[in-house]
Amino acid sequence: ALQLVEAAARAGAWAMKIQTYTADTMTIDSQKPGFVIGDPNSLWYGRNLYELYEEAHTPWEWHRDIFKRCRELGLICFSTPFDATAVDFLEEFDPPCYKIASFEIIDLPLIRRVAATGKPLIISCGMANMGEIEAAVQTAMNAGSTGVVLLKCTSSYPARAADANLATIAHLSQAFSCPAGLSDHNSGLGVSIAAAALGACMIEKHFILDRSEGGPDAAFSTEPDEMTTLIREAGQAFEAVGTIRYGAGENEKTSRTHRRSLYIVKDLEAGATLNNTNVRAIRPGLGLSPAYQDLIIGCRIKQQVKRGSPLSWDMLLQPEQK
Repeated sequence: ALQLVEAAARAGAWAMKIQTYTADTMTIDSQKPGFVIGDPNSLWYGRNLYELYEEAHTPWEWHRDIFKRCRELGLICFSTPFDATAVDFLEEFDPPCYKIASFEIIDLPLIRRVAATGKPLIISCGMANMGEIEAAVQTAMNAGSTGVVLLKCTSSYPARAADANLATIAHLSQAFSCPAGLSDHNSGLGVSIAAAALGACMIEKHFILDRSEGGPDAAFSTEPDEMTTLIREAGQAFEAVGTIRYGAGENEKTSRTHRRSLYIVKDLEAGATLNNTNVRAIRPGLGLSPAYQDLIIGCRIKQQVKRGSPLSWDMLLQPEQK
């Protein structure tokens, strides 16, 4: 676990989220229908829920060292609690916020207990309809949470890009007047980068040192080198959105000199008449705009001009001087 923390810090992550539960707080050990995953397309087809959670949970005795190492490395550390005992336990480490998992968004008593800590809540919205999201947000705010972030999430593992519906991110933010981001269960990086370009305030991605070692979420987890790429590219995508603007930006101003402009392309004597063979629109952009080409054709020049001179208004004779 500490190797994961250190790898995340090296990759440039700003936070590490773990999950706090035991198999007993999630379900009961049963082979009855519903307690065994029956979807043949699932990564966990045929697995007993209790055994799966027993395998996947983060041992509670690891939490203290994980929180400590995160703080040493400058990482924000927080967790997803799945019941009240987990909240009580996590409060010992004073996390700055909590996460509510998609499957728990309808567990309003749990949300109420987490919100009572006075911490902000990050709520994943996988499978939830608008009414369920509204109930979760209102419960959190009424119970004392100091803020809510909503995450668009597709609760399939791994998720398909076609099911991401990232346009929902902006709608969540507008509908509930709060920041919105993405909890990404896709196996690649493209969906997360696209979400950043659409204004996602945060991106949650599963993280693993080496997918080949396997694990319950290995198929859709990101390795350290991929995480580094994701953080860099998502950051650039978010920054690139900018604002609506036209014209040369600050860093484009020098490029204006490489536009086309009107140039004398033959040696001319004073009084010569300009035409389409001795004046051309070429690069660089130090002469008059090509927009004036039709206007200056037929005009005469005041003085001798050498080939390669940019055309300017003060070279031309006034109409009465023609």
